[in-house]
Amino acid sequence: MRDPVEADFCEFVRSRTPALLRTGFLLTGDRHLAEDLVQDALARTHRALRRLADEGHFEAYTRTAMYHLHISMWRRRRIAESLPGELTDTAHPDGDHSDRVNLQVALHHALAQLTRRQRAVLVLRYFEDCSEAEAATLLSCSIGTIKSQTSKALVRLRAIAPDLIATAVKEEAF
Repeated sequence: MRDPVEADFCEFVRSRTPALLRTGFLLTGDRHLAEDLVQDALARTHRALRRLADEGHFEAYTRTAMYHLHISMWRRRRIAESLPGELTDTAHPDGDHSDRVNLQVALHHALAQLTRRQRAVLVLRYFEDCSEAEAATLLSCSIGTIKSQTSKALVRLRAIAPDLIATAVKEEAF
C-alpha cells in the first residue's frame, strides 16, 4: 500500500511539472538546464517530504529550491552557456500562433542576454507575479537589490529589444 504523503507528492509532480519546467526555462534559457533544475528541486522536495507532510506546500518548497539552485549557479563560474531551447505553446486557442511563437522566441533571446540575476528577478516579478518582498526572500537578497536589478534588467531589455516591450504590452504577455 502506498503512503498517502508519497501519493500526494506523486500527484503534485504529475500535475505541476509543466509549470515548473516553464519557470525553469525562463530562469535558465535552456530546456535541458531547466529539466535538470526542476529535477534537482523535486529531489530536494522529496527529501523534505516528512517535514512538508502536514503542510502540503510542495509547490512553494519546490519553487524556492529552484530559485536557490539557480542562484548557486551564479556563484559557480561557467565558461559557456547553452543556447536557449524550445518552449512550445500547446494552450493557444487559435490555429495560427506564429505571432505568439515569434514573441516567445524574441523574449527568450532577449532574456538570454541578461545576467542570471537580472533574468531571475524578471521571471519572479513579471512571470511568477511575485512582489518585491517575495522575490527578495526567494533570492535571499534585499528589496533594494530586487528594485535595482529590475530597473537595470528593464533598461537592458529596452536597449536589446525595444519592439519586444511594445509588442508584449499589446499582447499582455509581459
